[in-house]
Amino acid sequence: MPVIELTIGEHDRKTDPAILKAMHESATGGHTGYSTIPGTDGLRDAVAKRLATMTGVATERNNVVITAGGQAALLAAHMTACDPGDAALYIDPYYATYPGTIRATGAMAVAVTARAERGFQPSLADLEEACEARSLLINSPNNPTGAVYSRTKLQEIAEFTRERDMWLISDEVYDTQVWEGEHVSPRALSGMESRTLVAGSLSKSHAMTGSRIGWLVGPEEAISHAINLATHTNYGLPGFLQDAGEFALQQGPALEDTIAAPFRRRHKAVNAIFSREDLNVVPSVATMYVMVDIRATGMTGIEFAEALLDEHLVAVMPGESFGKAAAGHVRVALTVDDAALEKAALVIAEFYWNCAGGARTAAVSG
Repeated sequence: MPVIELTIGEHDRKTDPAILKAMHESATGGHTGYSTIPGTDGLRDAVAKRLATMTGVATERNNVVITAGGQAALLAAHMTACDPGDAALYIDPYYATYPGTIRATGAMAVAVTARAERGFQPSLADLEEACEARSLLINSPNNPTGAVYSRTKLQEIAEFTRERDMWLISDEVYDTQVWEGEHVSPRALSGMESRTLVAGSLSKSHAMTGSRIGWLVGPEEAISHAINLATHTNYGLPGFLQDAGEFALQQGPALEDTIAAPFRRRHKAVNAIFSREDLNVVPSVATMYVMVDIRATGMTGIEFAEALLDEHLVAVMPGESFGKAAAGHVRVALTVDDAALEKAALVIAEFYWNCAGGARTAAVSG
């Protein structure tokens, strides 16, 4: 019997055939040699147009450098913002690579706890207790929690960075997966354009995880340093991939909505099941994930996830994978077909209540 795999943020649909066709035509047309190191003019212009349209902030080609996915953009952002020995703050819970990315630059990675009782959103008091730092990394919409920072929260964070003359690094790779409310880029807030670096990619918005097309957007001078880094690291991305990325962005919001639609639907369905079965779910309004609080079982997230896999062949990520703040939680990725996902949600609910002492039993179908 196969495992129901709910651990990885990988779409269960493949890259759109039209994008692959554009990629193939570019490659067979000869765009296989060295490419412009900051990114092709066409792709940089397309990214700039997308960001300008979404945020209202004037964005030009020189504000954009193309990177090998959002991960490389985060490394470039910290290399740009920090010197060796600087402290760089990030919010816990966090995407698993954040601390290592910061350490790779020679900076010191310092976590700021966002507490479960506050919906995993950082408080000003928690930020103010942190050490003096050169940068702050935030992620909204958030992986793993599905939280979206409100405009008020982002204004609070922005003021914190302005008062301390810090860089704000904003990971916005999930900007198309917001199910309630709005996504606000801090770059659009008053006084923040000159001190915000935005990391993005086509991985989640266009189901192009393996194509490794990302970007860093920010002030022109900062981006010139990131371009210098690109010159001395990967020396540019394959041109045929960039042409495919440009084509993907040219399809506009309609394609992005099509890619996001299954996760919107599944997010609603899984939350409905967990609500009906009385599971405590972290308030989530975005992304392809749902976080479940399993502390009432007396188990750690690791123990729960391992036992769920061993006994029921359902794989989820323990919250401890994403930092201390998420301990006692598990992250459920909404990345299998609807029927399998709903079956897995019922299995998780039944397993939860059995581990919590059998106070409630969910009916598992199938």
